[in-house]
Amino acid sequence: MIRRAPLYAAPLLALALLSGTAHAQYFGQNKVRYRRFDFKVLKTEHFDIYYYPEEAAAVDDAARMAERWYTRLSKALDHELSKRQPLVLYASHPDFEQTNIIGGELGEGTGGVTEALKRRIVLPLAGPPAETDHVIGHELVHAFQYDILGGGRPGFALGQGPQLPLWFMEGMAEYLSLGPGDPHTAMWMRDAASNNKLPDWRHLDDPRYFPYRFGQAFWAYLAGRYGEECVARILKAGARSNGDAAKAMQAGLSIAPDSLVRGWHQAVRDWNAPVAAATEPASKEGHVLEAAQHKVIGTLNLAPALSPDGNDLLFFSERSLFSIELYLADAHTGKVRRAITKTALDSHFQGLEFINSSGAWSPDGRSFALGAVSRGRPVLTVLDVNTGRRLHEATFRNMGEILNPSWAPDGHRVCFSAIAGGLTDLYVWDFQSRELRQLTHDAAADIEPAWSPDGAHIAFVTDRFGHPGEYRLAIMDVATGDIRPGPGFDDGKNIDPQWSPDGATLYFVSDHTGISNLYRVPVAGGTPVQLTNLLTGVSGITRLSPAFSVARGVDRLVFTAYEGGHYDLYAIEQPSALPARTAPAAVLARTDTLPPVPRKEYTEPTAATPVSPRVDTLLFRRIGYRPGLSLDYISQPSVGVAAGTSGLAVGGGVALSWSDMLANDNLITLLSFENAGGKFVNNVAAGVGYTNQRSRLTWGGQLSQIPYLSALFAAPEDDGTVTRYQELRQWEIDRTAELDLTYPFTRFQRVEFSGGFRSITFENELEVQDVSDITGQLVLDSTATLPAPADLSLGTAGIALVFDNSVFGGTSPVLGHSYRLSTTAIAGTLHLNEVLADYRQYVMPVRPFVLAGRILHYGRYGRDAENSELADLFLGFPSLIRGYNDASFSAAEGTVFNRLLGSKLAVGNAELRIPLLGPLAAVPTTGVPPVEAALFYDAGVAWRDTDKASFLGGSRKPVTSMGTALRLNVFGIAVAEIDYVHPNDRPLKGWYWQFALQPGF
Repeated sequence: MIRRAPLYAAPLLALALLSGTAHAQYFGQNKVRYRRFDFKVLKTEHFDIYYYPEEAAAVDDAARMAERWYTRLSKALDHELSKRQPLVLYASHPDFEQTNIIGGELGEGTGGVTEALKRRIVLPLAGPPAETDHVIGHELVHAFQYDILGGGRPGFALGQGPQLPLWFMEGMAEYLSLGPGDPHTAMWMRDAASNNKLPDWRHLDDPRYFPYRFGQAFWAYLAGRYGEECVARILKAGARSNGDAAKAMQAGLSIAPDSLVRGWHQAVRDWNAPVAAATEPASKEGHVLEAAQHKVIGTLNLAPALSPDGNDLLFFSERSLFSIELYLADAHTGKVRRAITKTALDSHFQGLEFINSSGAWSPDGRSFALGAVSRGRPVLTVLDVNTGRRLHEATFRNMGEILNPSWAPDGHRVCFSAIAGGLTDLYVWDFQSRELRQLTHDAAADIEPAWSPDGAHIAFVTDRFGHPGEYRLAIMDVATGDIRPGPGFDDGKNIDPQWSPDGATLYFVSDHTGISNLYRVPVAGGTPVQLTNLLTGVSGITRLSPAFSVARGVDRLVFTAYEGGHYDLYAIEQPSALPARTAPAAVLARTDTLPPVPRKEYTEPTAATPVSPRVDTLLFRRIGYRPGLSLDYISQPSVGVAAGTSGLAVGGGVALSWSDMLANDNLITLLSFENAGGKFVNNVAAGVGYTNQRSRLTWGGQLSQIPYLSALFAAPEDDGTVTRYQELRQWEIDRTAELDLTYPFTRFQRVEFSGGFRSITFENELEVQDVSDITGQLVLDSTATLPAPADLSLGTAGIALVFDNSVFGGTSPVLGHSYRLSTTAIAGTLHLNEVLADYRQYVMPVRPFVLAGRILHYGRYGRDAENSELADLFLGFPSLIRGYNDASFSAAEGTVFNRLLGSKLAVGNAELRIPLLGPLAAVPTTGVPPVEAALFYDAGVAWRDTDKASFLGGSRKPVTSMGTALRLNVFGIAVAEIDYVHPNDRPLKGWYWQFALQPGF
């Protein structure tokens, strides 16, 4: 008999017995929905804004911002959106991280997302109104881009519209939402120009060049030289260029892209040259600390906090490359002593608020307070500096985020800024009395508090004295709550106030000259003294990030500066005695404005400015949210027709995905059919699956019919008159009804439940055709039904406990451990239990070497565990034991092959992994796919109850192999592994190569 490839899949009965947990994620970390949101809808002229009660005080302002941005962008892009725009708001970033609309984890650095399926804008209220305003504007640009590029059709990100590079899309969004007057991006461009790192046209989309900053600067150049109307013209040309940015530029400006970039480079250099001549690099303004000298590992060194005696330093860094952690260092040398937190492996902290917050040392220098997120809620945590142990922790359920704590001199009170309902106010928490006092109660942005040495006053940053985004210093009398304007400048930003040890002086950061520098000023008032004269700037990741720290007891400070593409740490001794440092005002006149210089003035106002058009809130309507499913996307439908001597064959299929606006309810439907064998119903594959993600408990179910059809042909038989052709067709039809539930305890651990019913039916038929040898005509065509195996009716119930805190290193995990323990009971026609235990451990004793180990057992137990109708488990898959692939065996090796089959199997693997290329390599590299080499040893045994494994007292001995593996991450799509393997237990010994697409275990 000659086997023909099956039309659907091989009819293995083992697949019919897969437990319900097989439909769940095998390992993987969890996106925990800690709370259930009661969404409402605010309808404006152009928007449907989804919000929940905690945001009620801020949603009207957000709606006004959105409508003003719509007016601004529809004019700038000469386009009206083809449909109403959904805008989904969350009251804080921890709430935003729980959204179902965006799959996967959302890190602290994600300020908002515009997705393509339903063109939803999803974002958290950012606290200060001006920051929320910017994010809304930025994301609304993306909505306009999708609408223009997709011709009003959904599915832009699914390949149904032009895919333009990130610098084009994100840079345009930053330009249209910020304009060219942006000191933060200007800082990046001065640094790039001074280090000769401006990208040419071919490298604009290189990931080494941050698309937001470099893209914004390039668009600012184009708009400044050719008029802002060129932005819309080029974008619309992009819709016709099928994603070719070069063609879009050529069509929009009739100038070659290379010429445009050369002109941009020259404008940036001309703009930067006088500033570079009049300023200094950060290394000449302060003593660079060792913590900042890792140019590949640890390019982010943020939010420094000096101990009261000035000898120790705590700061945030990604120097481990796995996550942002809090590190303790010697404040004089910068030598890192240890990591205080380990969030990559510890599920307690969900986030450390490293972008917008710094921590604070206690007055006695023994502990450290920081705002963090734990289990979806903001916490104020006090850590022991020596051990990292949590001494105190307060959870605030009515807040969204806690930022920038500051200790009172009494050592038991902490002042901090918090986001609650989308608004920022100041609070004081008393660790002794466990009482919370709210200091400010309004819509103004009140951030970055600093308690005075005498405990009588708190300096902070606010926009209450001007328009949103005009950040000034303020001083509050703690006893009375009275607030007065603090010293500083009346223009630019004035942020991050810090008290001198004697309480007579305030240090702060200002960009009133266009460059963020350090200043000191008497608390009583006076002219601020500039302490640094940087080419780039004293800055964290964002323009409001805390960027320096003054020791409480000595005259010393440490600051963060952006230089050479890195955020580094620098120390200044005796800042109170530093003379004034400044550059000529004429040189700095346009430092904060991106070139060209001179340029056409940017006349279009942003939505936050007072000249923005008024939006009448009386026209807003509020309604309840009514979930209803709508179509997300349709897979490419397929229909095929074939005709021949055997007749007409028709087949095809389509899959559809549905969800509600908040992606709480998700439905997938699929249909595939073929009339092979003349039995249309038998060849219909159909399914419907539903998932409910409204709460922490995720549940869903599926109904499906999946047919497996295979065909066997007999060799033709010729009796001299006719030639006989015989085809045996075998159907296995699997009908399933299943319910699955998943409950995550933390982002690392969950429990899964499954239950269902499966019906497997079989049909066999034999078709005989006789063809005349003389005429070539069909003289006989008969089909007969043949006996088939008895139907199976199976009920299943399973439970699994899953843990996974492993950290993926590019080609395989490198830290942490994971396990899956599961059992599934099967009852009905067959009675058995499936048991799985899979444990994996990864340690890095010395960077970059990784030791990895796995122990796995999978087996069938119970009355029918050895039933002959069940397909054997196979030990020789490359993901289990390398070197025993079934396709590589010869007839002489049948004895060994049989040792790989059984109803139970156990596997042990050990690897020494050595990263060769990538961030974790011995010589770290960036911009290239990670490559890893490994030495491995595999051992495994398969057995049956009648022939136990040797370690159970039986005769079945393990099979083993050893060798080397080379893994390459193929641009994030898949991991290719090439093994040079020596199977130790095969008669045909030797080394040979094998290839697989799989990550390391």
